[in-house]
Amino acid sequence: MKYKNKLIIAAAGSGKTTFLVERAEEIKNENVLITTFTEANAREIRDKFTRGIPSNITVQTWFSFLLQHGVRPYQSAMDESIHETRIGFLLTNEKSGFRFQSKFGPRFWGEDNFKKYYFTADYKIYSDKISKFIFECNKKTNDAVIDRINRIYPHIFIDEVQDLAGWDLELLRLFFKSKSKVLLVGDPRQTTYLTNHGEKHKPYRDGLIKQFIVDKCTTKREKCEIDEHSLNKSHRNNKLICAFASALYPKYPECPPCTCNDCHTDDVDHQGIFVIKREQVSSYIKKYKPQVLRERNSRLSELNYGESKGLSFDRVLIEPTEKIRTYLTTGDLGKIETIRAKFYVAVTRARYSATIILDEFDESELIEGVSHYKGEGIEN
Repeated sequence: MKYKNKLIIAAAGSGKTTFLVERAEEIKNENVLITTFTEANAREIRDKFTRGIPSNITVQTWFSFLLQHGVRPYQSAMDESIHETRIGFLLTNEKSGFRFQSKFGPRFWGEDNFKKYYFTADYKIYSDKISKFIFECNKKTNDAVIDRINRIYPHIFIDEVQDLAGWDLELLRLFFKSKSKVLLVGDPRQTTYLTNHGEKHKPYRDGLIKQFIVDKCTTKREKCEIDEHSLNKSHRNNKLICAFASALYPKYPECPPCTCNDCHTDDVDHQGIFVIKREQVSSYIKKYKPQVLRERNSRLSELNYGESKGLSFDRVLIEPTEKIRTYLTTGDLGKIETIRAKFYVAVTRARYSATIILDEFDESELIEGVSHYKGEGIEN
C-alpha cells in the first residue's frame, strides 16, 4: 500500500471479499483481523478460505470484535463498580436508553446515569453506545484500548465499510492514527444497513465513507490511499444489468462487466432487466427458477433485499416496493437512500436476469433498460 491506510471503493460483484481474503493470506508472520457488520458477511468471508482459515487470521463481526477487544478488557476504567460484571450485547435499531414517555415525546437516560445510559438492566451494552463507550474508555486509559488492539492485530481489514456510522466512525479515526495498517473495502451503493443510528457524523450516512475519510481522517501526517479502480468491474452481472444498476447511482463512475472469459456467457437466453405481470409469475418461476427477493417479510426459500447482499444467483425475481414501481416508469426513487441501495443490491445479485413484478404499467413509459416479459420467450 502507498500509505498505511487504504480505502477501496468496489463495485457489486467485483470480488472484494475474495480480494480481502487473498491479501490476508499473503501476510504470514503477523495477525490479521477481518471484520464486517453482519453474520452473513462474516460467513461469506470464512467460506472464501478454501483451505481453512490460517491461525494468524481472525474473522469476526464488528460488534463481537468491539465487545471482546474494546469493552471487556478495560471496562472498569469507565466505572469500578462493573469490574467483575460480565457485559453482554444488545442490537438496537433505534435510540437506546428509553426512560419514559412525556407529552413532548420520549425521554432518554443521559450520561449522568452511567449504567442506564449504556446498559440494559442485565448489563447488555446497547449497540448504538458501544463505540462511544470504547472511545471514552480509551481516553480515560491514555490510549490503552487502541494500543492493545494494535499489538494483537497489526493488520485490520474491514469489509462492507460503508455500513459503519456514528461513533463507529470515531473508532475508525483512532485506528487510522494507530500503528495498525488499515484496509477498508466497500461499495457505498450498498448501504442497506447501518451499525449505528445515532446523531454522530450523521452527514456521512448513505454511503459517504470516502467523504468522511477525506474530511476527518486525512492530515498532513496521516493520509489514506483511495482506490476507485482496482475493483470497479463486475464478475457477476452482465452488461445489461451493469448499465441498469449504474443508472441508479449516476454520481458514481459506471461499473461495467469484466472481460474475463469465464465470468460471462453470451449464449444464455433471457438476459437483462424485465417487468412481469403477477399472473405470469407462477409459470415464470417454473421455467427460470429465479431467487425471489422482497424488501421484508420474506417467506420460506425467499430472501429480503438486505439478506441477499454478497450472494449471487443466475436470476432474481423482485417483489418491488411502491417507490420501485414508481421508478420503473418515472426514473424517480425519491430521497430515501436506503430504498435506492436495497434495490441496487437486489438487482445486482443476478448474473443473467433481474425481473420485477409490476401489475399495472404502460409499456411505452418504462425507463430505459427495462423490457416487458410476455412469456414464451417473447420480450420487447
